[in-house]
Amino acid sequence: MSPVKTRLAALFGAALLVLGGTAAAAAESSGHRFGDWPTWQGSPSGSRFNPAEHRITPRTVGGLGLKWAFAYPKSFFPVKSQPAVVGDGVYFGGPDGKFYALDSDSGATRWTFDLGTVDKGGVVIDGPSVARGKVFFGDSRGYLYALDQRTGRLVWAKQTEPHPAGMHTSSPLYHDGHVYVGSSSGEMLNPDVKYPCCTFRGHLDSFDADTGDLTWRYYTVPEPKAVGTWPSGATRYEPSGAGVWSSPVVDERTGTLYVGTGQLYSGTTGDFDSLLALDARTGAVRWKQQVTKADTWRLLCGKPDNEGYCPGQKDGTALDYDIGATPTLFRVGGRTMVGVGQKSGVFHVFDARTGEVSWRRQLSEPMPGGGLSGIQWGTSFDGRNLYVATNWANPGTLFALDPEDGDIVWQTPSPADGCTTGGAAQFPTVCKRAHTPAVTSSPGLVYEGSVDGKMRVYDSRTGAVLWTFDTVRDFAGVNGLTGHGSAISGNGGAVVSHGTLYVQSGYWPSYPSDHGNVLLAFGPI
Repeated sequence: MSPVKTRLAALFGAALLVLGGTAAAAAESSGHRFGDWPTWQGSPSGSRFNPAEHRITPRTVGGLGLKWAFAYPKSFFPVKSQPAVVGDGVYFGGPDGKFYALDSDSGATRWTFDLGTVDKGGVVIDGPSVARGKVFFGDSRGYLYALDQRTGRLVWAKQTEPHPAGMHTSSPLYHDGHVYVGSSSGEMLNPDVKYPCCTFRGHLDSFDADTGDLTWRYYTVPEPKAVGTWPSGATRYEPSGAGVWSSPVVDERTGTLYVGTGQLYSGTTGDFDSLLALDARTGAVRWKQQVTKADTWRLLCGKPDNEGYCPGQKDGTALDYDIGATPTLFRVGGRTMVGVGQKSGVFHVFDARTGEVSWRRQLSEPMPGGGLSGIQWGTSFDGRNLYVATNWANPGTLFALDPEDGDIVWQTPSPADGCTTGGAAQFPTVCKRAHTPAVTSSPGLVYEGSVDGKMRVYDSRTGAVLWTFDTVRDFAGVNGLTGHGSAISGNGGAVVSHGTLYVQSGYWPSYPSDHGNVLLAFGPI
């Protein structure tokens, strides 16, 4: 860094201390302890940074050891629900249609809630948010739930999704008496050429946290209309898609929500591949930035003989370049900025008040016909650097970026021996040097898992790997089941709270096993 940037970094650190005090006061007022991780983002601003962590440090991280493992029953679904940690409780959903609360020290089960008591067939695929004595989460059918934090009793459950393929991959965000959550869909994965594609439209919703009543809904595309037929004769609807895959964040001072959107399934219009800034009270648009000019993609775009079913295939606009990542708010030079990663491999930064572009940084080259090489779920900001990871980027790489201009402070590729050592070495055709999870940080440390099944902790100053743990193995669960690790889970990332590191292991691509996935808890031994 230049001397000026060094001084700026020091100012960032000083500002962080002020923000830490504010965060502590806010935590107390919402029933949290400073150092809790009550929501997917860690903080309402999307920092994924825990400033209160003082037990896991650059000096002690090398001594991290496994405290306990919680094993899931074998399931078709991988584990995706990032835990929330409040006090001595850990809250998360399993791929078995159940939601769990555990004791953070022992891993003992406090209570379990079965989603089948509301409606059969649901799976928790997002992380929860804990606020005001309630646990909020969504499921694969579009239900949103509120449970009593202490007992697991159902407070309310609402079917929020008017489309049969709708679901919640977006984790809820609590703010000022309301719960905000996005809606996405698997409709674009239908491989049947006779399917009347497509009628889903993405939306971000606001619900009353006490009652579950809908207070407003923002649709990302106009209502789909029949505009003709596909080559099979099936009805063709446009526009559709632009799902909200990730969690929103909020600037609590201005009451502004920020959230990203995905690609279209059909048509050419709507708020696809966009970062939206909405009024948290009304849902009105304050500004929006569309980062891709055209992007209409569904599964048939990747299939042979798709002539007429994927109009963007020939002209290069079938890209699948979602903003699937959660935004991050941060301060630079007295201005609040908002940054977000895209599956194209670009990290975008805008003025949070106006939407004006500040800078962009291309961190990986896009893959033809899909965005797997890019930035998937989310980034972290520790008051000094932004931390961003790329996925199947040959290899996926963890970056530290200067928040002022996007200059690369350091970059560390997923280690070359990741697929030749540990459990992944037995499955060379499955393993990739890739990063699916969101990035997490605490003072002096950055946490990022890999498709090779290894969880790693990095030095935030240099990018050096300080600790590695291979999860592709069997684990004896504290709940009496045997579990098996796999690729470190996406839909979230590592959670660091009160001296414990929590990691969900089990995601696509999966390593073969007769056992279900695992939640692992590590602490200084």
